[in-house]
Amino acid sequence: MGRIRVVTYNTHKCRGIDGRTRPLRIAEVLRETSAAIIALQEVVSRPGAAPQDDQPQFIAEALRMHYVLGAVRPFRDGVYGNAVLSSFPIRMMRNYDLSFIGREERGCMRADIDIGGNQVLHVFNVHLGTAHEERRHQARRLITDELVNSVDISAPRIVMGDFNEWLPGLVTRLLSVHLESPDLRKHLERTRTYPGLLPLMHLDHIYHDPALGLEKFLVHRSRRALIASDHLPLVADFRVPEGQNKNGSK
Repeated sequence: MGRIRVVTYNTHKCRGIDGRTRPLRIAEVLRETSAAIIALQEVVSRPGAAPQDDQPQFIAEALRMHYVLGAVRPFRDGVYGNAVLSSFPIRMMRNYDLSFIGREERGCMRADIDIGGNQVLHVFNVHLGTAHEERRHQARRLITDELVNSVDISAPRIVMGDFNEWLPGLVTRLLSVHLESPDLRKHLERTRTYPGLLPLMHLDHIYHDPALGLEKFLVHRSRRALIASDHLPLVADFRVPEGQNKNGSK
């Protein structure tokens, strides 16, 4: 049985509440968490510019991790989107368009991560929209046989990211049918993660299969994290039993 720490973190394009864009500061916050698997939302990749302008690559290299990028839309001379970083090899990555007509482009990415011992974790990194009807559309899309319930999934799943749902709605209800989610009140004194300096809302979430035993769940609050982005990192520690499928049976 192994233990793995995961983090979801909306980086706000690495722009802190002090107005400075500093990918290195985001990397330092993530280093504080000691996470092995990281889901980042709102990153910018501009290859060919200064090294720090390709934010996911810069952060991954600073942490000595593998990474994959899920582009959502063009941004200046690069792209904007989500990224998954991992201390373990990433076997496969898929990117899905969750955009809703008339709204800002949104996406979900899947990364299949080889955690050793012939075991895989299916990690979904999600960033949903801010409008009610938009999120309802995206929630239904998430649980289709193409995404979270894909027929080629047999190993445990983790679905995490910025769901932009500050009150329980259709996203919560639908995902809770298929996955488990921590009771935040049992784990956290402060359940809110946005905005970072004075959190008023809980927008960031982590869902998981029953095979993964949740051991610890916390919001990472350090002096650096309070400044680095308008969100705070959400951290979870899981037990990963050997040789089990997503439902917890062998």
